[in-house]
Amino acid sequence: MHSIQWQKSTYCGEGESCVHVAATPGAVHLTESSDPTGSILTVTPTTFGALLTALKSDSRPSATEVTVATSDGGTVRVHATGAPGTAVTTDHHKWETFVRGVRAEEFDHFAS
Repeated sequence: MHSIQWQKSTYCGEGESCVHVAATPGAVHLTESSDPTGSILTVTPTTFGALLTALKSDSRPSATEVTVATSDGGTVRVHATGAPGTAVTTDHHKWETFVRGVRAEEFDHFAS
């Protein structure tokens, strides 16, 4: 069985819960390590690449691919239209830590 190797941003402190990314053949997975539901959002490498591009340019990802919804000033929900009912939920601080890693190109190797 294939073991998934999760990666978090280097901006996330040791032992902190953070947004994690992993890849399997043809798919990229996102999760939040402290999410009690253990939700894992799975998207294509192309969709993940579009998310990275949007985050690097400080724009919102296309609603047809991945939507990042910020609610109540502190909760961020990441979901994809291709995976209805699945969302990764994190807080604003952890999301910003992930975005810092994105901008430092730490996750580029997951995108196609």
